[in-house]
Amino acid sequence: MKAETIIETSLLREANRVPRFVMPLVKTSIFTADAALAALCFTAAFVIRENQPIFTPESWQLSRQFAPYAGVLLFAVPIRLTMLLYQNVYRLQGAFSYTKEFVNIFKAITVGSLLIIAVTFLLRGGFAYREFSYSRGVFLVDFALSLIVFVIFHLTLRRAQTIIRRRDINLIPTLIVGSNAEAEQTIRELQTRPDLGYRVVGVIAKDEGGGMKDEFSNVPAVGTLSELPTIIRQLGIQEVIITDNTLSQEILFEAMMKVGRQHRVEFRLAPNLFDILPQKTEVEQIGVLPMISLFREPLSDAERIIKRVSDILIATVALILLAPLWIVLAIAIRLDSRGAILFRQERVGMDGRIFLCYKFRTMHADADERLHREAYKKNIEGLDEANAGDSDAPVFGKVKNDPRVTGFGKFLRRSSLDELPQLLNVLVGDMSIVGARPPIPYEVEEYALWHRRRLDMKPGITGLWQVSGRNRLTFDEMVKLDLYYIENWSLWLDLKIILLTLPAVLRGDGAK
Repeated sequence: MKAETIIETSLLREANRVPRFVMPLVKTSIFTADAALAALCFTAAFVIRENQPIFTPESWQLSRQFAPYAGVLLFAVPIRLTMLLYQNVYRLQGAFSYTKEFVNIFKAITVGSLLIIAVTFLLRGGFAYREFSYSRGVFLVDFALSLIVFVIFHLTLRRAQTIIRRRDINLIPTLIVGSNAEAEQTIRELQTRPDLGYRVVGVIAKDEGGGMKDEFSNVPAVGTLSELPTIIRQLGIQEVIITDNTLSQEILFEAMMKVGRQHRVEFRLAPNLFDILPQKTEVEQIGVLPMISLFREPLSDAERIIKRVSDILIATVALILLAPLWIVLAIAIRLDSRGAILFRQERVGMDGRIFLCYKFRTMHADADERLHREAYKKNIEGLDEANAGDSDAPVFGKVKNDPRVTGFGKFLRRSSLDELPQLLNVLVGDMSIVGARPPIPYEVEEYALWHRRRLDMKPGITGLWQVSGRNRLTFDEMVKLDLYYIENWSLWLDLKIILLTLPAVLRGDGAK
C-alpha cells in the first residue's frame, strides 16, 4: 500500500480542531498568569507577615516598609518562572499525572524559594538596602502561599485539559507501528482514554503472509515502514509508537533518521524492544502502558537557556579580554600576505542550517578548495592515504603540508588562534562555545545517516574531539565523541572541556 493512496482518501490529514496559534497562546497566557501569581504571593506574604501596607496612604507610591522587598520582586518572579519551566510544568502535550504534576510544582517552588532567599541576602535588594534586615518570615510565608496557589492553579488547569481532551479536541495525531498484541493493547488504551491526549490516526501492520493489512484493530493501515517519513509528513503525525519486535532494526532506525528532528516527531518503543535502545531514552507511563521515548531533544528548554546564557557570558568576556590580541593578529595577517583579515565560509549548523563561519585567514587569497574536498572524501571513506597511520596524519580531510597555507597561517592553525573570530558566531547564536566541529556543506553530503546525528546540537569552537587529540582521530571516532557529548551534555561537562582546551592548544593539537 502506498502512502500516496491514503492522501486520496478521507484520511487526508488528521487535523486538530483548534488553530495552530491556540496552544502557543495558551502557554503564553499560563506563563503570564504564573508571573502575576508569583508577584501576588510575595506581596501578600509581606502584608501577612509584616502587617504593613504596600502603598502609602496618600498616593500609589510604594511604602517605605515595602520598598526593600520591591527590589526582591525583580528577580523573585523570574526565578519562580524559570524553575517551573525547568520542571516541564508548561508541557501540555501527551499524558500527564496529577501526582507527578504536584511533585514537579513542589520541586519548582522549593528550589525557587531557596534561590530567592540566597539571591536576596547576597544582593540586598540590588545593593540599595545593604544595611536592611529582611524578615525571614516573609520568605517562609511566600513559600507556603506559592505552593498552595500554584498547586491549585496548575492542577485546575490539568483538570480543564482532561475535560477538553474528552471532547476530542487538540489530541496528538499518533501512528502505531506493529500488528501484535502490544499494538492492539496500545490502540485500545489510547482510544478508550482520550484524556491521555492521543488520537490514533493509522497503523503500519503486516499480515501473516508478510504483506500489508488494510486495517488492524479497527484502525486503517496507512503504508509500509519504508514509507514512514512520507506518512508522517502527509498525515501530520506527531507521535510514532513502535510495538513490533520483528521489524528490521536497520530499516526502523534508518526511517527515524530520515524523518529528522525538524518535524519534532516523538518516537516511542514498547518495553519488549529494550535490545535496540540507544543511550538517550526515557521511560514514561501512558495510561497503563509503559513507553520508552527515543531521540528526545538533546536539551530541555531550561538546559538550552542555561547553555545559551553561559555561551553569551563566556563569549562576551573572552572578546573583551582578547581584544588586544585580535589587533596584533590582524596586523600580522595583513603584513604576511595580501587579502582580507577574516575568512568567511559556509558551514552547517544545528539541524542542517547553513551559516557563515568566521576565522582568521590562514591561506592565500586565491586558495583552491578542491584539495580539501578530495582529502575530506578520502578521510570519510576511511582510505589509508587519508589517515596515513602516523601521529602527523591530517584529520578530517586536512591537507598535509598544504601549499595554500601562509607562513603566519601555519602558526595560527597550530595554536588554534585562527578560530577566535568564531566567538562572534557564538554571540549571534550560530555556534556554541562547546559542541561538535562545524562541517562544510560538501562534507555533510558524504555523511552516512548516523553521522547526521552530530547535527542535533549547535557546533562549537571546542569540543571532545579537540581535547581528545584531534590530529590522531579518525572521522568515525570524532563522530562517536560528538554523539557521546550530545547524549551526556551537562554544564559541568562543558566546563571540563573548556578547562582542557587550553592545554590542548599549548600542546599544538591544532590542525597540522
